[in-house]
Amino acid sequence: MNLLLAIKTLRFIPVFFLLCVFVSALFYPGGNIHDSSQEGYSFTHNFLSDLGGYESHSSEQNFLSNFFFNMSMFVFALVGIAFLWIPQLFREDALNWYLSCLGSFFLFVGTLFFAGVGLTPYDLYLDIHIFFALNAFRLMVPGCLCFLIVLLRSNVQKRYAFIAGFYLFSVVAYVCYQLLSTGNPFEDINEMIRQATIQKIIVILSVISVLSFSFAFEAQIKILQQTNINHADQQND
Repeated sequence: MNLLLAIKTLRFIPVFFLLCVFVSALFYPGGNIHDSSQEGYSFTHNFLSDLGGYESHSSEQNFLSNFFFNMSMFVFALVGIAFLWIPQLFREDALNWYLSCLGSFFLFVGTLFFAGVGLTPYDLYLDIHIFFALNAFRLMVPGCLCFLIVLLRSNVQKRYAFIAGFYLFSVVAYVCYQLLSTGNPFEDINEMIRQATIQKIIVILSVISVLSFSFAFEAQIKILQQTNINHADQQND
Protein backbone atom coordinates (compact mmCIF):
# COMPACT_ATOMS: atom_id res chain seq x y z
CA MET A 1 0.00 0.00 0.00
CA ASN A 2 1.44 3.39 -0.99
CA LEU A 3 0.54 6.77 0.47
CA LEU A 4 -2.09 7.68 -2.10
CA LEU A 5 -3.79 4.31 -1.67
CA ALA A 6 -3.68 4.73 2.11
CA ILE A 7 -5.41 8.11 1.84
CA LYS A 8 -8.03 6.70 -0.54
CA THR A 9 -8.62 3.90 1.99
CA LEU A 10 -9.15 6.45 4.77
CA ARG A 11 -11.71 8.15 2.55
CA PHE A 12 -13.53 5.09 1.19
CA ILE A 13 -13.80 2.77 4.20
CA PRO A 14 -15.75 5.18 6.49
CA VAL A 15 -18.34 5.70 3.72
CA PHE A 16 -18.50 1.96 3.09
CA PHE A 17 -18.90 1.41 6.83
CA LEU A 18 -21.86 3.79 7.08
CA LEU A 19 -23.49 2.23 4.03
CA CYS A 20 -23.17 -1.28 5.48
CA VAL A 21 -24.59 -0.17 8.84
CA PHE A 22 -27.52 1.50 7.08
CA VAL A 23 -28.27 -1.64 5.06
CA SER A 24 -27.86 -3.76 8.19
CA ALA A 25 -30.41 -1.60 10.03
CA LEU A 26 -32.88 -2.01 7.17
CA PHE A 27 -32.69 -5.80 7.48
CA TYR A 28 -32.84 -5.91 11.31
CA PRO A 29 -35.99 -7.91 12.26
CA GLY A 30 -36.76 -6.01 15.45
CA GLY A 31 -36.67 -5.96 19.23
CA ASN A 32 -34.42 -4.37 21.84
CA ILE A 33 -33.20 -5.46 25.25
CA HIS A 34 -36.42 -4.21 26.90
CA ASP A 35 -39.03 -4.83 24.20
CA SER A 36 -38.96 -7.90 21.99
CA SER A 37 -42.05 -6.70 20.10
CA GLN A 38 -40.39 -3.58 18.64
CA GLU A 39 -40.56 -3.52 14.86
CA GLY A 40 -37.31 -2.99 12.98
CA TYR A 41 -34.30 -1.03 14.18
CA SER A 42 -34.46 2.09 16.35
CA PHE A 43 -31.74 4.76 16.45
CA THR A 44 -32.43 5.43 20.13
CA HIS A 45 -33.53 2.02 21.40
CA ASN A 46 -30.98 -0.31 19.78
CA PHE A 47 -27.24 -0.53 20.18
CA LEU A 48 -25.14 -0.97 17.07
CA SER A 49 -24.10 -4.37 18.38
CA ASP A 50 -27.73 -5.48 18.12
CA LEU A 51 -27.22 -5.52 14.36
CA GLY A 52 -24.45 -8.08 14.66
CA GLY A 53 -26.26 -10.60 16.81
CA TYR A 54 -26.83 -14.15 15.62
CA GLU A 55 -30.49 -13.58 16.48
CA SER A 56 -32.41 -10.32 16.93
CA HIS A 57 -33.99 -9.41 20.27
CA SER A 58 -37.29 -10.54 18.74
CA SER A 59 -35.74 -14.04 18.59
CA GLU A 60 -35.79 -14.02 14.79
CA GLN A 61 -32.94 -15.16 12.57
CA ASN A 62 -30.67 -12.18 11.86
CA PHE A 63 -28.47 -13.38 9.00
CA LEU A 64 -28.52 -10.38 6.62
CA SER A 65 -28.20 -7.74 9.32
CA ASN A 66 -25.48 -9.78 11.00
CA PHE A 67 -23.59 -10.19 7.72
CA PHE A 68 -23.52 -6.51 6.73
CA PHE A 69 -22.77 -5.16 10.20
CA ASN A 70 -20.02 -7.60 11.08
CA MET A 71 -18.45 -7.14 7.64
CA SER A 72 -18.43 -3.37 8.17
CA MET A 73 -16.66 -3.76 11.52
CA PHE A 74 -14.12 -6.21 10.14
CA VAL A 75 -13.34 -4.09 7.06
CA PHE A 76 -12.86 -1.02 9.29
CA ALA A 77 -9.52 -2.57 10.28
CA LEU A 78 -8.25 -1.35 6.89
CA VAL A 79 -8.36 2.16 8.34
CA GLY A 80 -5.79 1.14 10.95
CA ILE A 81 -3.64 -0.53 8.31
CA ALA A 82 -3.75 2.63 6.18
CA PHE A 83 -2.56 4.72 9.14
CA LEU A 84 0.65 2.66 9.29
CA TRP A 85 1.77 4.39 6.05
CA ILE A 86 1.05 7.91 7.29
CA PRO A 87 4.19 8.56 9.42
CA GLN A 88 6.35 8.88 6.30
CA LEU A 89 4.50 12.12 5.57
CA PHE A 90 6.09 13.65 8.67
CA ARG A 91 9.58 12.14 8.61
CA GLU A 92 11.26 15.53 8.05
CA ASP A 93 10.33 16.52 11.61
CA ALA A 94 11.65 14.05 14.18
CA LEU A 95 8.99 14.75 16.83
CA ASN A 96 6.13 14.66 14.34
CA TRP A 97 7.47 11.41 12.91
CA TYR A 98 7.69 9.83 16.36
CA LEU A 99 4.21 11.02 17.37
CA SER A 100 2.66 9.86 14.09
CA CYS A 101 4.26 6.43 14.52
CA LEU A 102 2.88 6.19 18.06
CA GLY A 103 -0.52 7.47 16.99
CA SER A 104 -0.68 5.06 14.06
CA PHE A 105 0.12 2.15 16.37
CA PHE A 106 -2.74 2.98 18.75
CA LEU A 107 -5.19 3.56 15.90
CA PHE A 108 -4.14 0.31 14.25
CA VAL A 109 -4.72 -1.69 17.42
CA GLY A 110 -7.97 0.20 18.05
CA THR A 111 -9.36 -0.73 14.64
CA LEU A 112 -8.35 -4.35 15.26
CA PHE A 113 -10.56 -4.16 18.35
CA PHE A 114 -13.40 -2.85 16.18
CA ALA A 115 -12.85 -5.86 13.94
CA GLY A 116 -13.01 -7.98 17.08
CA VAL A 117 -16.47 -6.56 17.79
CA GLY A 118 -17.59 -7.88 14.41
CA LEU A 119 -16.04 -11.28 15.01
CA THR A 120 -17.74 -11.76 18.40
CA PRO A 121 -21.55 -11.39 18.18
CA TYR A 122 -22.88 -10.23 21.53
CA ASP A 123 -25.35 -13.10 21.88
CA LEU A 124 -22.62 -15.70 21.40
CA TYR A 125 -19.52 -14.17 23.01
CA LEU A 126 -20.82 -11.43 25.31
CA ASP A 127 -17.79 -10.94 27.59
CA ILE A 128 -15.17 -10.73 24.85
CA HIS A 129 -17.55 -8.64 22.73
CA ILE A 130 -17.89 -6.07 25.52
CA PHE A 131 -14.11 -6.10 26.02
CA PHE A 132 -13.48 -5.26 22.36
CA ALA A 133 -16.28 -2.66 22.21
CA LEU A 134 -15.15 -0.76 25.31
CA ASN A 135 -11.43 -0.73 24.60
CA ALA A 136 -11.66 0.09 20.89
CA PHE A 137 -12.72 3.66 21.70
CA ARG A 138 -10.25 3.93 24.57
CA LEU A 139 -7.41 3.16 22.18
CA MET A 140 -8.63 6.00 19.95
CA VAL A 141 -7.76 8.53 22.67
CA PRO A 142 -3.92 8.30 22.64
CA GLY A 143 -3.92 7.77 18.86
CA CYS A 144 -6.00 10.86 18.19
CA LEU A 145 -4.02 12.90 20.73
CA CYS A 146 -0.77 12.11 18.94
CA PHE A 147 -2.16 13.15 15.56
CA LEU A 148 -3.73 16.29 17.03
CA ILE A 149 -0.27 17.39 18.14
CA VAL A 150 1.18 16.45 14.74
CA LEU A 151 -1.42 18.51 12.89
CA LEU A 152 -0.90 21.48 15.20
CA ARG A 153 2.85 21.35 14.55
CA SER A 154 2.52 20.85 10.79
CA ASN A 155 1.76 23.39 8.08
CA VAL A 156 -1.64 22.00 7.09
CA GLN A 157 -4.65 24.22 7.70
CA LYS A 158 -5.62 24.27 11.37
CA ARG A 159 -9.26 23.38 10.69
CA TYR A 160 -8.15 19.75 10.50
CA ALA A 161 -6.60 20.02 13.95
CA PHE A 162 -9.81 21.60 15.24
CA ILE A 163 -11.85 18.62 13.97
CA ALA A 164 -9.35 16.20 15.53
CA GLY A 165 -9.47 18.14 18.80
CA PHE A 166 -13.27 18.11 18.89
CA TYR A 167 -13.29 14.38 18.21
CA LEU A 168 -10.69 13.77 20.91
CA PHE A 169 -12.76 15.75 23.42
CA SER A 170 -15.89 13.80 22.45
CA VAL A 171 -14.21 10.40 22.80
CA VAL A 172 -12.65 11.32 26.15
CA ALA A 173 -16.08 12.45 27.37
CA TYR A 174 -17.60 9.17 26.10
CA VAL A 175 -14.94 7.07 27.82
CA CYS A 176 -15.40 9.02 31.07
CA TYR A 177 -19.15 8.43 30.83
CA GLN A 178 -18.54 4.70 30.42
CA LEU A 179 -16.21 4.64 33.42
CA LEU A 180 -18.24 6.84 35.76
CA SER A 181 -21.83 6.00 34.86
CA THR A 182 -23.61 3.83 37.41
CA GLY A 183 -26.64 3.23 35.19
CA ASN A 184 -27.34 -0.19 33.75
CA PRO A 185 -29.00 -0.25 30.29
CA PHE A 186 -30.31 -3.76 30.98
CA GLU A 187 -32.21 -2.50 34.03
CA ASP A 188 -33.11 1.07 33.06
CA ILE A 189 -34.69 1.81 29.69
CA ASN A 190 -33.75 5.49 29.92
CA GLU A 191 -30.11 4.54 30.42
CA MET A 192 -30.37 2.25 27.41
CA ILE A 193 -31.68 5.13 25.29
CA ARG A 194 -28.89 7.44 26.49
CA GLN A 195 -26.12 4.94 25.85
CA ALA A 196 -27.49 3.79 22.49
CA THR A 197 -27.85 7.38 21.27
CA ILE A 198 -24.45 8.55 22.52
CA GLN A 199 -22.80 5.50 20.97
CA LYS A 200 -24.12 6.39 17.53
CA ILE A 201 -23.09 10.03 17.86
CA ILE A 202 -19.53 8.95 18.69
CA VAL A 203 -19.47 6.56 15.74
CA ILE A 204 -20.62 9.32 13.38
CA LEU A 205 -17.94 11.64 14.78
CA SER A 206 -15.38 8.86 14.28
CA VAL A 207 -16.30 8.61 10.61
CA ILE A 208 -16.07 12.39 10.19
CA SER A 209 -12.71 12.41 11.95
CA VAL A 210 -11.22 9.72 9.69
CA LEU A 211 -12.44 11.56 6.61
CA SER A 212 -10.95 14.80 7.95
CA PHE A 213 -7.62 13.07 8.55
CA SER A 214 -7.60 11.88 4.95
CA PHE A 215 -7.93 15.45 3.67
CA ALA A 216 -5.30 16.68 6.13
CA PHE A 217 -2.82 14.05 4.95
CA GLU A 218 -3.59 14.86 1.33
CA ALA A 219 -2.82 18.51 2.11
CA GLN A 220 0.48 17.45 3.69
CA ILE A 221 1.41 15.60 0.49
CA LYS A 222 0.81 18.77 -1.51
CA ILE A 223 2.94 20.77 0.94
CA LEU A 224 5.80 18.28 0.59
CA GLN A 225 5.50 18.33 -3.20
CA GLN A 226 5.61 22.12 -3.26
CA THR A 227 8.61 22.13 -0.93
CA ASN A 228 10.44 19.74 -3.25
CA ILE A 229 9.62 21.96 -6.23
CA ASN A 230 10.93 25.02 -4.41
CA HIS A 231 14.15 23.20 -3.49
CA ALA A 232 14.61 22.11 -7.11
CA ASP A 233 14.10 25.68 -8.32
CA GLN A 234 16.65 26.99 -5.83
CA GLN A 235 19.20 24.43 -6.96
CA ASN A 236 18.60 25.34 -10.61
CA ASP A 237 19.13 29.00 -9.79
